[in-house]
Amino acid sequence: MNLPPANALRAFEAAARLLSVSRAGDELNVTHAAISHHIRHLEEWFGTKLFRKEGRNVVLTDHGAALSTTLTDSFRQIEAECRSIRRVSHPAGLTIACIPSIASRWLIPLLADFQAGHANLDLRVIYAKASDRLADFDADVLITLTAGGEAGTTNRKLFSRVNRPVASPHYLARMTGREPTDIAGATLLHDEDTANWTLWFAKAGVLPMPAMKGPIFQDFNLLATSVIAGHGVALCPVEVFAREIAAGDVVVLSDIATMEDESYFVVTQSRTRSEVGAFVDWFIASVRSSASQGD
Repeated sequence: MNLPPANALRAFEAAARLLSVSRAGDELNVTHAAISHHIRHLEEWFGTKLFRKEGRNVVLTDHGAALSTTLTDSFRQIEAECRSIRRVSHPAGLTIACIPSIASRWLIPLLADFQAGHANLDLRVIYAKASDRLADFDADVLITLTAGGEAGTTNRKLFSRVNRPVASPHYLARMTGREPTDIAGATLLHDEDTANWTLWFAKAGVLPMPAMKGPIFQDFNLLATSVIAGHGVALCPVEVFAREIAAGDVVVLSDIATMEDESYFVVTQSRTRSEVGAFVDWFIASVRSSASQGD
């Protein structure tokens, strides 16, 4: 293949992605000078500039931007394939990346049942953010919001994300009623920002739009703790809250919903080990059984 040196391509990809020679050096554990040398070598090989100066900043040229996109996508595909082969070749463990709302309510409480039937399988559970994708982890399974569009992955629906307003019985007893106008006068609890409540009141036809007062929580588990403790009304995914609703810890106040087109998914590589498939089948079946029984 008529290609420039691989080390030079790797150095350029990191510098282009980070838009920093120094940070690329830190990521690759080499010096600033080494990254600069690789980039100069690459520009000589192509016969064109890949970066240009704009004031104190370094930006990509058109050729540099095109090469950066191709390299980053290619390296990620290579990394994903290597991880897939490695996982197939090392079948002793199972690594599950999971967003906290599902981990705390469903995965951790149910996991002992799976372990009981797979005593020789070492399990590892790691934290995932909603924005993460399977390729971001050395993991066999990702449990997250929305289906990833990654090539070579399989997405299986776990829960709907349909959100409805909920409150604890203790807080509900202090409210004047459950109509949208009553909810507008309650203490509103917000997940990351006020946008979802704004959407809900618009769907409910509440005018004028109420003031979006009330605490904003960066983490969904903090929001959930607050609503269960009786601090106000929150918009929560009712399927994720199935146990709390069945136990009477929270009460659904309205059928008006948001997020009807969104869901939670279990994501795996399309080509994977039998242990991974067994876990996914077990988890989805256990969640649905537990939710239907209200356990």
